[in-house]
Amino acid sequence: MATHYLSSDRKGMHQKYVIITAGGTGVRMNSSLPKQFMLLHGKPLLIHSISVFLKFSPDIHIILVLPEEHGDKWNSLCKKHHFYPPLEVVYGGPTRFHSVKNGLKRVPDDALVAIHDGVRPLVSLKTIQQCFHIASKFGNAIPAVNINESVRLMEGAFTKIINRESLRVIQTPQCFLASKIKAAYHVNYDPSFTDDASVLERTGERLYINEGNRENIKITNREDLVVASALMDYIKQKED
Repeated sequence: MATHYLSSDRKGMHQKYVIITAGGTGVRMNSSLPKQFMLLHGKPLLIHSISVFLKFSPDIHIILVLPEEHGDKWNSLCKKHHFYPPLEVVYGGPTRFHSVKNGLKRVPDDALVAIHDGVRPLVSLKTIQQCFHIASKFGNAIPAVNINESVRLMEGAFTKIINRESLRVIQTPQCFLASKIKAAYHVNYDPSFTDDASVLERTGERLYINEGNRENIKITNREDLVVASALMDYIKQKED
C-alpha cells in the first residue's frame, strides 16, 4: 500500500484535532450519573481524558461530543473544578457512530484527527504521540496491546483454543487523515462498526496497528474505577 504524506501548514506542523466521545451512561455502574462524569482522584474521568491531550499539545483542537441532555451537567462540573479548556462542544447522536460523524463535520479535510473514548483517562503521552506520527505517514494509526491470558472461541457447546499471539486488544485514540475517515463515515450505520477503525476498514483501507499502553483501560464498571485509581497512583509514583 502506498504511504500517505500530508501537506504541512505555514508553521511546518500538521493541524491536530481530537474528537472525545462522551455519550456513556451509568447503567453498568448502577448509577444515575453518566460514567464519564464519575470521579477519579477527585476529578471527573472526562476532565482527565481532556487534560492529557492538552498536555500533549496546548494547541490541539478539541471537539467534545456530548448528549444534548448532558450539556448543563458538563458546564456545572467545569465550573466546580475550575476547568475551562479551549474546546468546542458538539451534540451526539443515537449511537457512537452518529456522534463521531457529527464531530467529524467540524474537522478540516487536511488535518490529522484522533478519536478517543472519554472514559479512557490513562492514555499515555507516548501513545498519543505515536498515533499522530504514524497516521501522518500512513493515513491511520490504531493503538493496541497484546493479550496475556489464554483465549478460547465458543462454538455452541464446544470451545477451541485460539493462538493469543495473533490477537490484540484495540484501544483509542485511533488517529486518521481526516479526509479518509470523513469519507469512510459517509455510509449508513452498521452494528458491526465497533470502533472507528472498523468503519475505515470497510472502505478497503489497510489498518496500521501501533503499540498502545496497558494502563489505557476503558472505564466500564465500578471495578474499573478501582483499577484506574491504583494505576494512576502507580504512574504518579514512577514519575516522582
